[in-house]
Amino acid sequence: MSENLVAKNSKQKSGILIGSAAVIGVPNAGKSSLLNAILGAKLSIVSRKAQTTRHKILGVYSDDKCQVRFLDTPGFQLEHKSMLNSAMNRSVSSSLAEVDVIIFVLEAGLIQKNDLKLIEMFPGDIPVVCAVSKIDQLASPNVVLPFIDKVKNLYAFVDIIPTSAQRKQGLDSLIASIQSKCSLGEPVHDEDALTDRPERFFASEIIREKLFHLMGDEIPYGVTVEIEEFKIEKGLRSINATIVVAKSAHKGMIIGAQGSKLKSIGTKARVEMEYFFDGKVFLKLWVKVKKGWVDDSQSVKYFGYE
Repeated sequence: MSENLVAKNSKQKSGILIGSAAVIGVPNAGKSSLLNAILGAKLSIVSRKAQTTRHKILGVYSDDKCQVRFLDTPGFQLEHKSMLNSAMNRSVSSSLAEVDVIIFVLEAGLIQKNDLKLIEMFPGDIPVVCAVSKIDQLASPNVVLPFIDKVKNLYAFVDIIPTSAQRKQGLDSLIASIQSKCSLGEPVHDEDALTDRPERFFASEIIREKLFHLMGDEIPYGVTVEIEEFKIEKGLRSINATIVVAKSAHKGMIIGAQGSKLKSIGTKARVEMEYFFDGKVFLKLWVKVKKGWVDDSQSVKYFGYE
């Protein structure tokens, strides 16, 4: 999936419906999984841990009728008070003013205080569609309609659509709802473009995803990944990356006994990169400590979270 991430040579039909949508919700609501399912490609990393998505990630959906620019945003939450979290929350709030429609992802059967805080932030002049996510995880399908009745009392949503990213349920209805808020115009992207992010961005995100999967709850939150070198020669991607941790104790935990944990992270990241980029990858990983970087505004900005 290398060159088709940002298509360079294909063309797009003119005079179709054009729109933009921000995908927002609290951590673990299922935003990234839903967007990945809509696009049919894994652009946003996924885990059960909070704050997996840290950046606004553009995903482009195109069909014969429309082109929609989706913004996958970080999960909005108030528990962590760090500079990193403040930057991510600002990213969410700024996205609300940039789009034609807001997709509010609400986990089926669960309404949290941060959901209510997010609803208070909705601009009154932008339509909001509520995508009720993870309906496949409910104990019984009979509870969906009563839950939707509760959701109707939260806000004047233009649509409330039950969805399941896992089972691809409700996706067509969600696209149709977004299309109804679009207007005729000229496409911004080629028809097979999926994003405007470079490959090195996805390399760092894949490494970070493996950290989320393989490490405990505390460590991933204080970790970021720097791509020091990204070269492509004769189809081989040579990538040097540094895992940056906020605490000295975390460095040894990530490296593991005789480097075993770091090796496992690197192997899993390399395998996924080779699938994602559709080519061979040579990956080197290092770990360094930058104490307290999540609470340092300059460091947060340096690592691209502003």
